[in-house]
Amino acid sequence: MANTTKKVSCPACGKEMEKVFIPRTGFTLDICINGCGGIFFDNREFKEFDEPFEDITPILEKVQGKTFDVVDTSAPRYCPNCGAKMVKNFASAKKEIEVDDCYKCGGKFLDNGELIKIRNQYESDEERSKALMEYINCTVGAELAELNAQVEEQRRNRSLLQKLFWGMIGDSSKI
Repeated sequence: MANTTKKVSCPACGKEMEKVFIPRTGFTLDICINGCGGIFFDNREFKEFDEPFEDITPILEKVQGKTFDVVDTSAPRYCPNCGAKMVKNFASAKKEIEVDDCYKCGGKFLDNGELIKIRNQYESDEERSKALMEYINCTVGAELAELNAQVEEQRRNRSLLQKLFWGMIGDSSKI
């Protein structure tokens, strides 16, 4: 659950983020209202906002009609919660949207507009999960098949070498 008292700086623009209480979840999100429009989600909060049917009215009301600063999305970012360097990851198997994840505390930072884009990618978590499994099966499955073929080839070669070796030892005239 978000820290409701500690003021935090935006990882993208450095400006102070505003605390926005979301009654439906009981969470208080950090939103960069007077800067770049980014949103910081504490560990596990994001799952309450990523599907199209989940109400995000308080967020939309806070950003409505605002003009936000443009930020360098390639610049390193540091978690406003714990200070660890954040890592860029794709939001889904579609690889269209990159978000900043904190591997230390589990926080997630989205640049302005990314929440809406993520919510529009899939109708549900089930659809998102299915797409991820298909992606894994296509990429990792092909790699595993190739590795399996290489292991089988090595096994055949080893078996052939063992037969040759034992054949030579069995025939003492070749020693």
